[in-house]
Amino acid sequence: MSRIGRAPITVPAGVDVTVAEGNVVTVKGPKGTITKTLCPVMSIEKDGEVIHVKRPDDTKENRALHGLTRTLLNNMVHGVTHEFSKTLEINGVGYRAAKEGKNLVMNLGYSHQVIVPEVDGISIDVPNPNQVVIRGVDKQQVGQFAADVRNKRPPEPYKGKGIKYADEVIRRKEGKTGK
Repeated sequence: MSRIGRAPITVPAGVDVTVAEGNVVTVKGPKGTITKTLCPVMSIEKDGEVIHVKRPDDTKENRALHGLTRTLLNNMVHGVTHEFSKTLEINGVGYRAAKEGKNLVMNLGYSHQVIVPEVDGISIDVPNPNQVVIRGVDKQQVGQFAADVRNKRPPEPYKGKGIKYADEVIRRKEGKTGK
């Protein structure tokens, strides 16, 4: 049996989890609300403050979906209580970011400014001109938005200029050598 799939999910105080027909799960908490349709084959059982995910049989597909379903449900509960965040760093001479209204405005060495609008469920914070913090309750949405912002100017290996994740390590290259 899956070690991840059989682990129970404890629901903290202040979080409301409802499971509707077809495994449509709604999680409400202090930071927000998430609704997702999880795999209809899995059975999600709520016993007070503990949620268990069970699979119908041991076929390969159901074994794979067992841990996935449990992890998605756990991320939903975690997201509405603590929020997920990604930190991006901007490196380069003249490269900077600023928040103007609901838009993230970045100077990335192009002839124009790069403007990224804020999406529902995502909040953008710019603590200093070389750092962008993206927060939200949905882990997948936060990661995708951070990846979209990073793709505006990915880091290059020679000087390390561009947008990178805070915990990302850029493998540097030597470059040309003289005579």
